[in-house]
Amino acid sequence: MSGSWVTSALELVRARNLLLSAAGVAIGGVLAQGRASFPPVLWWAMASAVGLGAAGNVANDLADRQADAVNRPGRPLVSGAMSVNAAIILGGLLGGLGLLIAFLLDQKLFFLALAALTVMLCYSPLLKQRGLLGNLAVAVVASLPMVYGAMAVGWWRAGLTASVLAAILHFAREIVKDLDDVAGDRAQGRRTMPVVMGRDAAGTIAAVALIAFVPASLAPWFAGWYGWRYGLVVLALDLGLLVVLARLLARQTGGASARLKGAMVLGLVALLWDRL
Repeated sequence: MSGSWVTSALELVRARNLLLSAAGVAIGGVLAQGRASFPPVLWWAMASAVGLGAAGNVANDLADRQADAVNRPGRPLVSGAMSVNAAIILGGLLGGLGLLIAFLLDQKLFFLALAALTVMLCYSPLLKQRGLLGNLAVAVVASLPMVYGAMAVGWWRAGLTASVLAAILHFAREIVKDLDDVAGDRAQGRRTMPVVMGRDAAGTIAAVALIAFVPASLAPWFAGWYGWRYGLVVLALDLGLLVVLARLLARQTGGASARLKGAMVLGLVALLWDRL
């Protein structure tokens, strides 16, 4: 197996995003346990989430080839670095492995995994062109790792607050990504929110989501659910989001998606540091 093929495979499954998902699962487990502990069941849940996420990302690229030819011509399937058949096999194996691990761990975890994978597989071909519904669906699924990790160790509700906060950020980021992808989505005939409603209206909705996130992120601190460590990091996170918000209101989306991903990482740091 050549190094270039491995590199293309890692790019196809979006390995860095998978690390973020695995971290979310780990932190969900930490929240459920009330301490920084990583039992074997949590490691297996992280592996399951990585497999499921990889399958969803592969399915996304398979369905997005026409749009990616316009928006992201360097993606492995568009550039020819990886064949469609190889991508299908890779995604199928990883998704199947993710489901199998979940099945062996816990029945409830398996059904959550199956539901999440179903939504991921349906997103690009069906849900993305539904505008707001598609953005909401992917935001919910992308925010599930904390609940997934908490469920793996026996208390799924412990990850719920963190997942809700993550869903708000993911929702805003999905709209920003759609804003960046307008040309390719139009070429593929997709009716995403910016295509249907216009860039200004979609940008405003993303901005409203970020405005809502600020008090929502501070509420658990004020309620005493998390300590000063969480509050300190979240204050810094919210200040950074205000910069993104200002750029969105000025209709400047360049770099906003990457900044929102950085905010997600910082949020995970806040949750983990609070339990150390």
